[in-house]
Amino acid sequence: MLTSFASQMSLLWSSVGIVSDPMTLLIILLATTTGIVVGAIPGLTGTMALALLINVTYTMKLEYAVAFLLSVYVGAIMGGCYSAIMLNIPGTPAAAATALDGFVLAKRGEGGKALATGIVSSFIGVTISVVVLLFFTPMIYSVALKFGKWEYFLLALFGIMICGSLSTDSTPLKGWIIGFLGFFAAMIGLDPIYSYSRFTFGIPNLMGGIQLIPALIGVFGISEILTVLQESIPYSMEEDLGSVMPDKKILKQIWKPTIRSGFIGAAIGAIPGAGEDIAAWVSYDVGKRRSKNKRFFGKGSYEGLACAETANNACIPGAMIPLLTLAIPGSPQAAMFLAAIWLHGVKPGPMLALQNPTFLYETGITLFLSAVCMLVVGLLITKPMVKLLKINRKILMPIIVPMTVIGAYAGNVNIFDIKVMLIFGVIGFFLRKMKYPMAPLVLGLILGPTADLNFRQALMMGQGSIVPLLGRPVGIVFMLVITFILITGITKSFSKKETNTMDSMNVYEEGMV
Repeated sequence: MLTSFASQMSLLWSSVGIVSDPMTLLIILLATTTGIVVGAIPGLTGTMALALLINVTYTMKLEYAVAFLLSVYVGAIMGGCYSAIMLNIPGTPAAAATALDGFVLAKRGEGGKALATGIVSSFIGVTISVVVLLFFTPMIYSVALKFGKWEYFLLALFGIMICGSLSTDSTPLKGWIIGFLGFFAAMIGLDPIYSYSRFTFGIPNLMGGIQLIPALIGVFGISEILTVLQESIPYSMEEDLGSVMPDKKILKQIWKPTIRSGFIGAAIGAIPGAGEDIAAWVSYDVGKRRSKNKRFFGKGSYEGLACAETANNACIPGAMIPLLTLAIPGSPQAAMFLAAIWLHGVKPGPMLALQNPTFLYETGITLFLSAVCMLVVGLLITKPMVKLLKINRKILMPIIVPMTVIGAYAGNVNIFDIKVMLIFGVIGFFLRKMKYPMAPLVLGLILGPTADLNFRQALMMGQGSIVPLLGRPVGIVFMLVITFILITGITKSFSKKETNTMDSMNVYEEGMV
């Protein structure tokens, strides 16, 4: 039942009094700082942090437990941008898109401004999404409710198709090839419906599939380390870093994409199972298409950096919408939060508004206060973090290697995950040498299981027929968009091939002259 605006304001004000308890505020500050540190360490994701810290909340009051877990969640998602920008190793999967432009900016000596831009964008993203959570939940809830098996499959297929747009120095075809390579890797393991093994080649450890975190660390971490170690001249930063705050020119450039990305992140967060990483990639792709300076995306664009960081953080409050209204978490981290509040007797769902009417508003206010702490603490530690960029990377990378090994091992405490990390690292290294983009490989790994499971379940529900899809408006819209991307991508690939051919002919003719 929708409450009036006056009732919403009354509940909101009551929640402010509950959350403004000094102990709650202290917990928010400490937990946000902890989350930032965890997120900045490659491989130590927010999901892992929340899974390990749920036990800590058993003896806490409900308000303290909510503040603790949500603040770690917010801090961890933002913290991933530090290593993504400084080392080109995303601290969390959600920061993979951030690395595309952030690392290039760091190489140009603008690491301080890049980090500050990411932090400010993260704060704005959470703030916009909190407003959506508090005042527009029924509208976004109604949209997410229309998603069935076909829509989830098409959403995942759409994600694979935008891999072509994520390629900066290559054709869309190369992006699709790598995206579907990641899709194939996601098929390895037990079939989710009938539980028979696929592509395991008799290796028992592959029965559990390819884990995302070791693959991510390998693709972005180990391949980067191998690339750096063969460089004859490592990049260096300018001695004078200047201000670590974005100047007026940067803020003027990013404010429109940031607002747009905030709403994109909130909407994708409201789709159960989508998550922060998908929100970042979709927002980055939309930002690139809408930008007047799209040629700079992937080459050091503050606009691209802001799109990614705004959306992945805006996804956090958005993920609370299906969790609180349907008891369906919008992301893995939200699933951990759901488990924690269940232990405290809170039962999300349609009856939550009657049983605990202030809980939605307490959640929103806590997320906003966590974002404020994230902004303050993040900016305060930016300069010390930027100083790491002055370290010769040939010295720094061997130090990072043990951290990546720990990150790959810690998730499942399995030595095999370290081998997976190394294999994907070598694959990533050779793909880089051949000028293939790395980001689509990870996106394919993320979206593969979603596409596989939902497509097969949709066919089972339709008894093998795709006719039911034609009666679903959202699915038809997705099909039209995917077709458009496919046509424009093929056209772009052929036009780029012709351009390269003409350039080669010109070079040959000049050589003959």
